Amino acid sequence: MNMARELRRLPALHRLLDTEAAAGLANEYGQAAVAAGARKGVATARMGTPERGGPGPGGGGRGAVAAGARKVLATARMDTLERGEPVPDAAGLADRLAEWVQANLTPTLMPVVNATGVILHTNLGRAPLSHGALSALHRVGLGYSNLEFDLATGARSDRYRHCRRVLAYLTGAADAVVVNNNAAALLLILAAHCRGREVVISRGQMVEVGGGFRIPDILEQSGAHLREVGTTNRTYVSDYLEALSDRTAAVLVVHASNFHQVGYTEQPALADVVHAVRDTVRGAARPLVVHDLGSGLLLPVGGCLEAEHTVADSVSAGADLVAFSGDKLLGGPQAGAVVGTADAVAPLLRHPLLRVLRVDKLILAALGATLEPYVRGEATAAIPALAMASKSAAELKTRAAALCRTLSDHGLPAAPVDLDGAAGGGSMPGTPIPGAGIAVRVERPDLWSAALRAGEPPVVTVIRQGQLVLDLRTVLPDQDQVLVQALLTVHGR
Repeated sequence: MNMARELRRLPALHRLLDTEAAAGLANEYGQAAVAAGARKGVATARMGTPERGGPGPGGGGRGAVAAGARKVLATARMDTLERGEPVPDAAGLADRLAEWVQANLTPTLMPVVNATGVILHTNLGRAPLSHGALSALHRVGLGYSNLEFDLATGARSDRYRHCRRVLAYLTGAADAVVVNNNAAALLLILAAHCRGREVVISRGQMVEVGGGFRIPDILEQSGAHLREVGTTNRTYVSDYLEALSDRTAAVLVVHASNFHQVGYTEQPALADVVHAVRDTVRGAARPLVVHDLGSGLLLPVGGCLEAEHTVADSVSAGADLVAFSGDKLLGGPQAGAVVGTADAVAPLLRHPLLRVLRVDKLILAALGATLEPYVRGEATAAIPALAMASKSAAELKTRAAALCRTLSDHGLPAAPVDLDGAAGGGSMPGTPIPGAGIAVRVERPDLWSAALRAGEPPVVTVIRQGQLVLDLRTVLPDQDQVLVQALLTVHGR
């Protein structure tokens, strides 16, 4: 290869931008952004990985590349000289320019069709929001709001007032505070009440939560000292009591929301722990009993959720503070809530860490609107996560049969199949939710699954026993035709 001649094939920027593909990108994303991508595309002559870095001095895509054009072009020349890579023609560079724009400038968060049967699928965004929550997001986000403004007095106010009363009402607690997730709620509790003192916890509840975060690590970050009691599989009330001392700030009970122990096990009920601690230590020296509930079911809704522990259960059991998630069984946006006694909540509202963990107007708007159906007694119908969990297997079988008939009429072999869904999101571990879906008989279900994920919108499926399976429990009713179209599109290729 004649390196000098090959390098001279690198086109001028304006020639690349004159291609039809580049012109279309310029119309869609703006000339400055595409020019930036073009310069990087010419410079690297390959774009297999997303670029790092922002626009740099000067602003916009032009400023970023103008500042580093010599370095980037020198890198391109070295790529050709060292690896012998030929320089693509203008059309090839235009294709790579499109790839660069797609990888670097296009929003990556998008809606998908969840056909996995896992209702609170953490990787797929957990709880879908209700129509009321979406409407509240639009109303509050479209303009200004009274986030920290008292309309009656015209003075500055507190953002946390917006959900405090309704959370207290729904759970039977005296007060409440909202932060950005349940781990943050636990961190705030421990930092406000337990820094430099001991927190007693059962070894059987030293769990790891999502993303590899562990309860002991959260305890350590709060400045509290861990005091483990019992064993991995068996802990008794007496174990907690024997660990109490003047150094004890709290007893932490972690609800088994993301794991399930079977066999030779023992964990005392929350109420038993509360009563034992209160009977043993009285007065101001009594340690708090904190319940990390996790999943956050507000009210008993029956069906597959009938046995799930509710926030009100924890409050009535006597826990001083209860922490739970907003985007799990509560069915709202990602948030963490703490409810409890007025004396126990007050230090949380004064703690400097609350500023770090605070939620914005959109979370408060969505959470407030999510709580409204609970007040009206309409949560099961209005909250998508609860509605999905409440669907009967018979209803899902009827939907599955209708969809299979449509698919079979178009030559795609599909049959209804009984399936066991799951709550997911660290809720109801080991508790299957009987339902139904569609089994599609194809030779390469893995290729079909990948093709469906690449569609618009993406459809996320599972493969079971060599078949492509779509669980209808988590497919919204208005997505049935979207599902059919996605399958027929892949079938027609």
